[in-house]
Amino acid sequence: MHKPKILFFDIDGTLIDMQKKCITPLMLSTLHKLQANGIRLAIATGRSPMTVPLEEFPGVQFDVFITFNGSYCYDKDRVLFASPIPTEDIRTLRRNAAALGRPMCLATESRLAANGADADLADYCAIAKIPVPIAEDFDALAAGKVYQIMIGGRAEEYGRLMQDVHGAKIAAWWDRAMDIIPTAGGKGTGIAHVLAAYGIDKADAMAFGDGNNDLEMFGAVGTGVAMANGSDALKAAATDICGACAEDGIYHYCVEHGLIEA
Repeated sequence: MHKPKILFFDIDGTLIDMQKKCITPLMLSTLHKLQANGIRLAIATGRSPMTVPLEEFPGVQFDVFITFNGSYCYDKDRVLFASPIPTEDIRTLRRNAAALGRPMCLATESRLAANGADADLADYCAIAKIPVPIAEDFDALAAGKVYQIMIGGRAEEYGRLMQDVHGAKIAAWWDRAMDIIPTAGGKGTGIAHVLAAYGIDKADAMAFGDGNNDLEMFGAVGTGVAMANGSDALKAAATDICGACAEDGIYHYCVEHGLIEA
C-alpha cells in the first residue's frame, strides 16, 4: 500500500470504544508506531478542544487537531481554520430549540455553556465524561463566537430545528443528538485547510471514522477507512473497511497494509 503522509482519526467509536470509553493498549501502541514511521497524526472530531481526551494518548504527539467537526482547526503553532456560526442563526436556533423543548450547549473556543439539560444532552455530555455545563452567562456567550452547538434530538426533529437557519448545518453522528456547525465547516473542509497548510496532496491522506459526520472527511482524503462498527452510510462511502474499534480494527488494518509491523 502507498504510505500516507498524514492520518486523520475520529475519536469516539474509532480510537476510543464507546462502551469501554478508553483506548486499548494495542491501539495506543499503533499510534506510537505510526508516529515512529514518520506519518503525521491528526485528530478529526466533533469534540471541542477542551474535551479532546489527550490523557488517553500518553506519549502521542498529534500534529493537528480538527475540532467542532471542522469549524476550528489548529496545530501547536497556529489556528489553521476558524468558522463560527452566524449570530443570527444562533438566535433562530435558540427559538426553534425552545419550541421543541430542547436545551442546547454552545461551544466557544474555550468554553462549553448550556441553557438547561435533558436526558439526551446529559448522555451526550457523559460521552466526554463531563456534566452538562449550565452557565449563567449563556446569553453573553451566544452573542459571541460559537463554533458548534450540541443538542439532543431525533431525526424527525431536524427539520423544525433548522427552520429558517441559513448559515449552519447538522453534523449527526448519534441517533439521540446532533452537532450544529457553520455551513462553511465540516471535517472535509477542515481537512482541506490542513492539507493546504502542510502542502500534502489529498492522495497522501488517509482517514478512519465510524459516523455520518465522517462522510465529508472521507471525501477529502485519498483513502477513507470505515470501522466495522460504523454507520451503513459511511461504509458505503468508504474506500475500505477495517475491524471494529473494540477489536483493534485499526491496528490489524495498519499491519495488513504495511503501515506498521506487528
